[in-house]
Amino acid sequence: MARKFTPKIVTANDLIEGDVIYLTEDGGWTRKHAEAALFTIPEEADERLSYAAAQTHKTVGAYLADAVAGDAGPVPTHFREEFRAIGPSNYFHGKQEAAEQA
Repeated sequence: MARKFTPKIVTANDLIEGDVIYLTEDGGWTRKHAEAALFTIPEEADERLSYAAAQTHKTVGAYLADAVAGDAGPVPTHFREEFRAIGPSNYFHGKQEAAEQA
């Protein structure tokens, strides 16, 4: 019996800065999980992962992560992705610091 497909986002790390980044609908990259493109068709998710993995000048370690549609965009379904979305957990810096100043 085939396993039910869970919607996916494409995520990676920025090659230069190391930040977590997410593939957007237009093929660009964002640092905000809620702005990521959510793929509900397995073949489309695989195709977009291949596209992301080929951007070796921009990304490293691209992979598909489970997510569900939320009111403000995709929402992570695994705690690892929640940690990656909010930034470092060892002290207040990076995305957390930027959100505080905005």
